[in-house]
Parts: sequence; C-alpha cells; structure tokens
Amino acid sequence: MSIIHKFSGTKDNFSWRNVPDEEFDEEGLKNITKHVVIGKRENAPNFFMRYFNIAPQGHSRLEKHIQEHEIIVLHGTGQVRIADEITDVKPYDVVFIESNELHQFVNPGKKPFGFVCVIPIKN
Repeated sequence: MSIIHKFSGTKDNFSWRNVPDEEFDEEGLKNITKHVVIGKRENAPNFFMRYFNIAPQGHSRLEKHIQEHEIIVLHGTGQVRIADEITDVKPYDVVFIESNELHQFVNPGKKPFGFVCVIPIKN
C-alpha cells in the first residue's frame, strides 16, 4: 500500500507526521537523530529512506558496510569523509557512497546539518 508522510518540521529541524525520531546513544555516534521515513513500517520492498539530523559538533560513526548510500543534503553544512578524503557539503549536494567504503558524516558548525539517505534493504 502506498503512503504519504506529511512534513511537520521546521527549516532546521525536519520531521514528518507519524514518523518517530530515534536518538542514538551508541559508541561512535554523537548528537545524531534518525527518522526512518520509508522502511519496514511502510512495507518497502527494496529501499529504506532515512533522514538524519546531526546537531552542532555531532557526527556519525566512522564505518563501512555492504550497503551503498545515496544522500542529498537538505539543510545546514557538514563534512563527509569517504576513505581518507574529507569534503565540505551544503544543501542540495548529492553524495554516493559505494559498498564497503569507509565513511563518516560530521557537523563542525553551529547549526543543525540534515540529509536524506537511501539504502537498499539487506537481503
């Protein structure tokens, strides 16, 4: 069944009706919140769409894994590390991270950094 989640956030703090936010308290993560906008709840058969908000001075885990990532930055500025290269990103920049590529997202700024990330569902 198809579904629409209506936007209910602000320009710096995105959220959608009926989509819970998940705050992380895990090793390697700092000041990051995730919303699974499309996923298991929606019976998505091929891809998950997630929105991440990284608060100032926050970061994702430095990691690599089998699934690729397709990302579009929505607001704020941040840095993306892919392998040994660090690149500044801003709204509407698009990032592709290949399978098994070491990567990390960092917000060194003073405003929230938010992006959508699409990944294939693991089989």
